[in-house]
Amino acid sequence: MGATGSKLEKALGDQFPEGERYFGLENFGNTCYCNSVLQISSQKKKTGVIAPKRFVQRVRKQNELFRGYMHQDAHEFLNFLLNELVDILEKESQAAKCPPSQERIANGQNNAQSNGVKEPLVTWVHKNFQGILTNETRCLRCETVTARDETFFDLSLDIEQNSSITSCLKNFSSTETLNAEDKFFCDKCSSLQEAQKRMKIKKPPQILVIHLKRFKYMEQLGRYKKLSYRVVFPLELKLSNTVENADSEYSLFAVVVHVGSGPNHGHYVSLVKSHNHWLFFDDENVEMIDESAVQTFFGSAQEYSSNTDHGYILFYECLSSDEKS
Repeated sequence: MGATGSKLEKALGDQFPEGERYFGLENFGNTCYCNSVLQISSQKKKTGVIAPKRFVQRVRKQNELFRGYMHQDAHEFLNFLLNELVDILEKESQAAKCPPSQERIANGQNNAQSNGVKEPLVTWVHKNFQGILTNETRCLRCETVTARDETFFDLSLDIEQNSSITSCLKNFSSTETLNAEDKFFCDKCSSLQEAQKRMKIKKPPQILVIHLKRFKYMEQLGRYKKLSYRVVFPLELKLSNTVENADSEYSLFAVVVHVGSGPNHGHYVSLVKSHNHWLFFDDENVEMIDESAVQTFFGSAQEYSSNTDHGYILFYECLSSDEKS
């Protein structure tokens, strides 16, 4: 990215952020799914190209899904990466707390587990990406509400043509009636009953990752198809549908884009906001784009369009009270 890097530095000029590093990532044969999710900044130069060969080799060693040279899914890679990081951090923490030479207590357990309860480790992955959903089911006979919480690192949303992230989130939390063969077993009634069910965001994460379900299995076709639907994602997003009914405001800072007309081929690029500048990362190439260009990745208003560059994974950061005012 020598020439491109020079253009980027020239474009930013004196506005080039202090200490920032903008690097393209070399593609090792269909590794754009990985490059679009990653960015590395521990370099002396301001711009250039990095070859994350050892990282890709480690990924392929850990997960056979990424060993071939077929087109891979960036969302699957992101999920694998976050969960693998949690596993590594938990193992490192346990090794630090319980070295082999550590003395054991009388019953053979170490102090950390002397009560038989293992405290969950809260890593930086949890602090940044983890939120809590609550699944509420209301029995329509006795009105008893059963709530079950579950954690998430990202939200996968069904999409519709000419819609928005806000409407997708509303559909995600819409009420569903369970009846006929889908009746709910109510513990209070001790029988199957009609019920209403809905999923709500109980605790929003610091970084909200939204995955747009653009790849759908079509029964009539017998295969997956890419949905090129136009889904508007705003630069500022409000979450008001939480259990606490408190508004959470988010700001868009990154987008992973799928380029191509189908699910089994194509390319991934990413848009990243840094110090009020939007940057376009396409493997080795990095360039600055205008904020208005983000709109071109909403999707296509018509099914058949020459535009195949569609937003696929969105990254929103929660705004602090100072930033909101």
